[in-house]
Amino acid sequence: MTPVLAATAFLGVVTTASGWFIRQSGRSLWSAACLVLGGVTLLLGCAAVVLDLDGVPSPVLRLAGCLLLPLAVLAYPRLSWREPVAFVLLVVVVGAGALSVAWEDSFELMGFVLVGALLVHVWWALEQGDVEDRRALTWSSLAWISAGIAAPFAGFLSESAGVTTFPDLGAAFVAVMALGPVAMVVGVVRPEVVDVRGLVTRAVVAATVVVAYVAVAVGLTSAVEAARGRPLEATPTIVLCAVLAFGVRPLQVLLRGVVDQLLFGDRPDPLAAATSLADRIGDDPALALDAVREALVLPYASIRSGGEVLASSGTAVTHTRVLPLRLGDDEVGEVVVGLRAGDFGLSAADEDVLRIVAPLLAQTLRARQMSRDLQRSREAVVAAVEEERRRLRRDLHDGLGPTLSGVAFATDAARNQVRSDPDKADALLVQLRADTAEAITEIRRLVEGLRPPALDELGLEGAIRQHAATLHSAAGTPLPVTVRVPEPLPALSAATEVAAYRIVVEALTNVVRHSAASHADVSLHVEDHSLVLAVRDDGGSANGWTPGVGITSMRERSLQVGGTLTAYATGDGGLVEAAIPLGPSE
Repeated sequence: MTPVLAATAFLGVVTTASGWFIRQSGRSLWSAACLVLGGVTLLLGCAAVVLDLDGVPSPVLRLAGCLLLPLAVLAYPRLSWREPVAFVLLVVVVGAGALSVAWEDSFELMGFVLVGALLVHVWWALEQGDVEDRRALTWSSLAWISAGIAAPFAGFLSESAGVTTFPDLGAAFVAVMALGPVAMVVGVVRPEVVDVRGLVTRAVVAATVVVAYVAVAVGLTSAVEAARGRPLEATPTIVLCAVLAFGVRPLQVLLRGVVDQLLFGDRPDPLAAATSLADRIGDDPALALDAVREALVLPYASIRSGGEVLASSGTAVTHTRVLPLRLGDDEVGEVVVGLRAGDFGLSAADEDVLRIVAPLLAQTLRARQMSRDLQRSREAVVAAVEEERRRLRRDLHDGLGPTLSGVAFATDAARNQVRSDPDKADALLVQLRADTAEAITEIRRLVEGLRPPALDELGLEGAIRQHAATLHSAAGTPLPVTVRVPEPLPALSAATEVAAYRIVVEALTNVVRHSAASHADVSLHVEDHSLVLAVRDDGGSANGWTPGVGITSMRERSLQVGGTLTAYATGDGGLVEAAIPLGPSE
């Protein structure tokens, strides 16, 4: 099997498989059908060559290469024939392809016609298509044009260098053409696998730099040889090429921005981009990043917080720019944007747009964080409620339930003994009285566990003073406690009162149990719509406090109502401070 035949069979297999993959995606069905038919026809042509069927291979291969494959490109990413330009192009491609199949001598001329028609189709489709169509066309065009240029350019270089052992250029050209169908699959199935704009820019810049380098090198070498009248030796040629190589990098940098602008147009107007983003950024960070990328034509954007990527859009690139997201003096995260191909930084206009929309992105991020915090808070509240219900059920079942059952049994026994044995009935009634008193005590304990009665009877300040009057130090002497309330407290919600009372009681209990304090001080005042309380004692401690059950319980009570709490020991004594939102008054 000759190299050209093997390359043709390879192209047929790749084309057929590519058409099948596009068909599976549900898009570009006409293009997929033409690719499958074209690939199968190429394989049939190869089979005709192998079987040595005279007169069959040539028209079959021309049918695939001049009609079916061009139709696949023309119908990609969607077939449009109702518009005048598209209809004319369809007629031209079908006519030129059919003429090439029927009349072999017109093959070369019709080849130029087909290439010209397909280039016009690409230009027209890029102008009229939407974002997805343009991305798919960019992939397809990059592959087909690169394949069409690569092999002839390699042949030119080999001929210029006088290389006679270069591989068969026809086979290489046919094999490289397989890039086209593969790129068509990528353009439909995974167009964002990499930034295709960057690939196009790099390919055009690389091709331009190579052509310019070769042209300058060949031109200078020819000029020197013409002036000297004899060929240039190897060493001066190498030195000349090395000197010219220093200009490759500056030329690349110069061409990147120019080529990107020529191919893809000017950058968006900053004011228009900022206005568009302000209208489109919502509560979803992913949608907000999509809006940023589309408005600024960026390959990648993401939002990070605490080193974690919360949302991203596009394909990650090597070169990025990081901008902080701030709300007031707080930094809530950062936005990372990928630089366009050929850019070494964001333009001043792009940075202005990002600075304008950064507060909106920060608000989106803060809203997301607040939503998560609210969800966690709800879960904690539900867990606390369920835990309280479980405690009540256990106390009622294990404590009050048996007591009341005993009361019922004792009542029945007393009724049975009231006539036959009055003394025993009287003893049962005495026991019944004791059990009833015990049940009442248990009920009061349960009620006080839900909400201390002193809060309803005396208010928060009075309840704290009442509890403070009952405290005794470790030595058994009363512990003096000063309760300071500079001004009358406003109406507080039930949750705020209970949380504040429990925190103060637990803090004073810790003073009695764990410190050698001779005095404690409790202060309450309202500041910034919060009830601020502090419990101090004079029991100095050389070592800091190790958080135990008491401190953990106080902190949990404060967090449950949206407050904060700090507790620490100093050489002068201990301090517990809490700030609890006032909440809606009842």
